[in-house]
Amino acid sequence: MLKRWLGLEGEQRAERLLRDAGLQLITRNYRCRHGEIDLVMRQGTTLVFVEVRRRSRSDFGGAAASVDLRKQKRLVAAARHYLAGLGGEPPPCRFDVVAIEGAGEPQWLPDAFADMP
Repeated sequence: MLKRWLGLEGEQRAERLLRDAGLQLITRNYRCRHGEIDLVMRQGTTLVFVEVRRRSRSDFGGAAASVDLRKQKRLVAAARHYLAGLGGEPPPCRFDVVAIEGAGEPQWLPDAFADMP
């Protein structure tokens, strides 16, 4: 239960950070058979798919490093599913990560895996 609460609190902190930076929330916790996208936001004409990662310790690279290639592929598949539901020509898109280490401040990593194969 604590883990779930910490996850929700982390998502709220991430959303607040991104809203303060001018992004607009479209939806939270988009789920499909491919996985889940924590936040879908818009920055100008760009649709931003946001993965929020919170880790209590920075072992093994910490929160940002936990978004490995396998997780990236799941996010891309979920985003494609989301875009298919929009119909028409998809808008420009990117994938951001908001990493939170322990009780520290959220770190926003825009376009976090643009070079994904």
